[in-house]
Amino acid sequence: MTTKQSDNPILSFVEKHGAFVLDGGLATELEASGADLSDDLWSARLLRDDPAVIEQVHRAYFEAGADCAITASYQATIEGFVAQGMSEFEAIRLIWLSVNLAVRARDGFWAGLRQAQSPVMRERPLVAASVGPYGAYLADGSEYRGDYDLDEDGLVEWHRRRWHILARTKADLLACETIPSFAEARAQMRLLQETPDRMAWFSFSCREDGLINDGTPLAECAAYLDQFEQVAAIGINCTPPRFLPELIQAAFAVTEKPIIVYPNSGETYDVARKDWHGESVPAEFGTMSREWRKLGAAGVGGCCRTRPAHIQQIRDRFR
Repeated sequence: MTTKQSDNPILSFVEKHGAFVLDGGLATELEASGADLSDDLWSARLLRDDPAVIEQVHRAYFEAGADCAITASYQATIEGFVAQGMSEFEAIRLIWLSVNLAVRARDGFWAGLRQAQSPVMRERPLVAASVGPYGAYLADGSEYRGDYDLDEDGLVEWHRRRWHILARTKADLLACETIPSFAEARAQMRLLQETPDRMAWFSFSCREDGLINDGTPLAECAAYLDQFEQVAAIGINCTPPRFLPELIQAAFAVTEKPIIVYPNSGETYDVARKDWHGESVPAEFGTMSREWRKLGAAGVGGCCRTRPAHIQQIRDRFR
């Protein structure tokens, strides 16, 4: 079976409710719960050490108003787990578990909401299986640069095993996110074509002047992806909010796909020191989300340093 835009699960939310609300920073909320994410596996380590807290965070975002949970598989790779002394079997089990936790949180939330509300005023939320970039595995900040040591063919081979594992799960779609290079987007698109019954969104990490992090214009990437039926949406994430207006307009001009944005909170990340500077006010983030929606973003959420309070503010603006 080959998917078509009529199968696009994101469009249902936009058509019925005017917008699609994504979740916020998974790792941020895990850290707020007391988790130590200082090693190279980041939030993926908790798939082994404390999976229950991941499920709790997914549930918190649904309760805040998110229409979608993005799974804890962003930094979950076979290579990364094996480097930490796990077997390949265990690595595959944990990647599978990342989706099962989100599905379980969604199904539990939805059953409770249906029991409490008649009629239910929301759509059943989605689960998007996160496909983090090669740079996330490297854990050297290259997802903010895109200066990889692999070409497009190499990226296809590196992503292939995890891609096919996630494509066989109960996720509603895949989320190719924080993509810093056009070559990596093309590589992931080739893998999407290997799974014709699946849809995915493609979301880029970007900088100023309408460029993704490797210097390619976002408009060029969006125009390329626009031709494929399996692409559910084109987006921008892990990017400072101040860059979004120009980026949204650049994508909107060249694609008819839904545009999704889930930027960082507005705080600044120091790659060398691995810490954040500044502050974020959820109400201000919610106000900005309305402007992004007016510019053409169909879906809005948050990335690093955003929490359920930010998502609640977005939901309140879009009710």
